[in-house]
Amino acid sequence: MTIAKLDPSTTTFPAPDRLDPKLLAAARELDAATLHEAAGKIGVLPPAIKPVGQGFKICGTAVPVQCPGGDNLWLHRALSDAQAGDVLVVHVSGQYEHGYWGEIMSTAAKARGLAGLVIDGCVRDVTLLENIGFPVFARGLCIRGTSKDFSARGWINAPTLFDDVTVHAGDLIVGDADGLVCIPRAHIPAAIDAARQRATREAAECLQLANGAMSTLQLYGWE
Repeated sequence: MTIAKLDPSTTTFPAPDRLDPKLLAAARELDAATLHEAAGKIGVLPPAIKPVGQGFKICGTAVPVQCPGGDNLWLHRALSDAQAGDVLVVHVSGQYEHGYWGEIMSTAAKARGLAGLVIDGCVRDVTLLENIGFPVFARGLCIRGTSKDFSARGWINAPTLFDDVTVHAGDLIVGDADGLVCIPRAHIPAAIDAARQRATREAAECLQLANGAMSTLQLYGWE
């Protein structure tokens, strides 16, 4: 029996305009935790998703991807569609323990100028991924292979839920060793301004604490 192939264009949506390069440059100077706090404590992506390489950091425009469990064909499609500076933010329908991404895909993504991969699932080839240097954040490592079902439905650039955070195409994704944050597109300029102010204030506070000028209780008026 022949199984009809699904037309991927039916669930692949147009990407919004890419983020202003000046906003991205400003965001790269900030850490994920500061952006999260300054934006009103929003946007934390699942903390189980961690960088798989030493020093990996991510800052770029979100391209949400929904894959069928155990299948990475839609991830290949998203990799082909994405543009320089994009971050693939991938949901694997709760079937974490497959190696959805590895050396081949990291090599292709780096050549295309993508800004990183965030996947709520596992990857493989960790030593090679570190050597390639393309930033990958994943739930873990697994060598179990994936399928390529041309009849299975997935989505690219559709709103995608990660725990309690919905990632939309065009949102800002920032990640570092502490975690990942998604800032909604409309809130990005205000979040960056607030994060800069917070970083400046905290630097001054740390100086006071380092000098022994006061305790944290005194600093924050909690006595």
